[in-house]
Amino acid sequence: MPVASPPLFPQVVSEQLSLACSVLDAELGTSIIGMHVFGSVVDGGLQPFSDLDLLVTVSEPPAEEQRQAVLMRLLDVSAPPGASTIFRPLEVTVLDHAQVTPWRYPARRELQFGEWLREGLLSGVFEPPMADHDLAILITKVRLSSVTLRGPEASVLFQDVPPADLARALLDTVRQWNQPDDWAGDERNIVLALARCWFTACTGRICSKQEAATWVLGQVDERHRPVVANAREAYLGVARDELPSSPEAVSAFVRDARREIERQLAD
Repeated sequence: MPVASPPLFPQVVSEQLSLACSVLDAELGTSIIGMHVFGSVVDGGLQPFSDLDLLVTVSEPPAEEQRQAVLMRLLDVSAPPGASTIFRPLEVTVLDHAQVTPWRYPARRELQFGEWLREGLLSGVFEPPMADHDLAILITKVRLSSVTLRGPEASVLFQDVPPADLARALLDTVRQWNQPDDWAGDERNIVLALARCWFTACTGRICSKQEAATWVLGQVDERHRPVVANAREAYLGVARDELPSSPEAVSAFVRDARREIERQLAD
């Protein structure tokens, strides 16, 4: 299907989204009742390593062979961060509408595609449908700011996520990060994710990664500022990512940020 062209999206983004939508149409067909683009491309601006985020809603859960076909075919229209001049990393989430309406926590997703799964997919490893606490955050984002490619506006298609469930999702998110092995090799993204969780825990709002990092710089102790600043600058493509060489500083920030987020949500 054609996708909105400039000035809404850069041409290269429109072309990639069109290819992704063609894959989804071919495999999921008339079960698709909604397609929504969200994330950096519509809120905050694409940065050098930004994903293209696409939420697809279907009227019935796809069969296993459909799920696997979608995941394998999306590999051909996505690329790891910084690896291609024409393709960005795609992150595609497919929901069965009946699993999220009426809203329940945690809701179930039918599949999720992302570049972090590439190696496993090429080895024949396919995640099953599963409950996902992050859907509370994702649906909140999509309802607040998204571009509709198919079906109703997100605010019509999805019910509002209650604040208590958004808080539960933030807690479940930060509780994934307990020891250095949980963020080794992905330090920048974890620091930025914590910044966004911290911002949302304090304000009830959702913002871009760079905005959250800037906000957190005004909250943290002086010793944590180099970690947050480097994560932000590396994400924006204006500095090298130095965080893998500073494991103790990263661990200290993760520990203190998680403690502060949990404190805010306990109030």
